[in-house]
Amino acid sequence: MRVTFLGTGSAMATADRAQTGILLRDGGNTLLVDCGAGVLHRLQASGVGYEAVDAVLLTHHHLDHVSDLLALLKARWLAGEESLTVVGPPGTESLVADLLDVHEYMQGRVDLTVRDEAPGSFSVGGFDVEAMETRHSMRCHAYRFGDAFCFSGDSEAFEELAAFADGCEALAHDCSFPDGVDVSNHPTPSQLGRALAGVDVGTVYLTHLYPHTEGHHDAMLASLGEHYDGDVTFAADLTAVELD
Repeated sequence: MRVTFLGTGSAMATADRAQTGILLRDGGNTLLVDCGAGVLHRLQASGVGYEAVDAVLLTHHHLDHVSDLLALLKARWLAGEESLTVVGPPGTESLVADLLDVHEYMQGRVDLTVRDEAPGSFSVGGFDVEAMETRHSMRCHAYRFGDAFCFSGDSEAFEELAAFADGCEALAHDCSFPDGVDVSNHPTPSQLGRALAGVDVGTVYLTHLYPHTEGHHDAMLASLGEHYDGDVTFAADLTAVELD
């Protein structure tokens, strides 16, 4: 499996980080996880392109995770692609229907399949997925793809989510703010380190980074490392990781 971080930023734009998007490729299967602002352009920069993405898996419905979804749909239509599948937590069908009500000229342009999925196991885009609910300000799912990759979505750090990723080769986890920022619905490094303590993960990639984290990366890694002794690094846009 090849994992490409398309967007590692947050709702507050920065010059070098698009909003959330992660591209998974395995064999002939391609899946886009989340589709925030800038992800459409990052797809082109990655060399994969929006023509290759016929399935999107959403963690939740905040703007910084869905704002390029209709842009992706339109780009695929204009490129002559005939279908798109969108899967996400309960409410995804309603979300897409509401977006198409606003942009009604996009209705019927492609064969659009939209599906709600509760926590548990399902398949999308040729990938077998396990989902669990996270702790965020709206319903959000973390996703695990076998023993290769796990993505926290947006979430506070907590032991059950860390255990959900146990045994994975790579975990991409929300770490939105440095220590010292009073925040809920997202973790700081010390909170994440305490949750991960005792968990066996190959590499933890910190993502969903607000501008507040700039200039604090070393301190954040040191803080997390006080509680968790595994391999931790910061994700960056267009970084690709090959997983077994």
